[in-house]
Amino acid sequence: MVVKGLLYTKEHEWAKIEGDIAVIGITDHAQEQLGEITFAELPAVGREVVQKNEVGTVESTKAASDIFSPVTGTVTEVNTELKTKPEKINEDCYGQGWLCKIRITDKAPLKNLMDAAQYEEYLKGL
Repeated sequence: MVVKGLLYTKEHEWAKIEGDIAVIGITDHAQEQLGEITFAELPAVGREVVQKNEVGTVESTKAASDIFSPVTGTVTEVNTELKTKPEKINEDCYGQGWLCKIRITDKAPLKNLMDAAQYEEYLKGL
């Protein structure tokens, strides 16, 4: 499942841009590949992040996987519910399973992201 209106990375993160805030999560493809997610390590609020740099980790019964920031900015909020309910990522990766919110400080790197149609094409090549 790919949601229109979001931006995507080749590492299977998504970003929902709301003004200068980006809500970040992992895609349906990513959560399916990982299997049952058992732990999410999220960034600290106030942390400066750069597009394509590690911003967190999710662990599953199969593997651990780094999460890379799709945007450059400052973490303003994290989904604290994931500390006790990491399975929310599997259940609703584009909704209640979001990971963090980042205030975008440089919009230029957004051009490096794919829209839904481009991401669907990318997935076909995997």
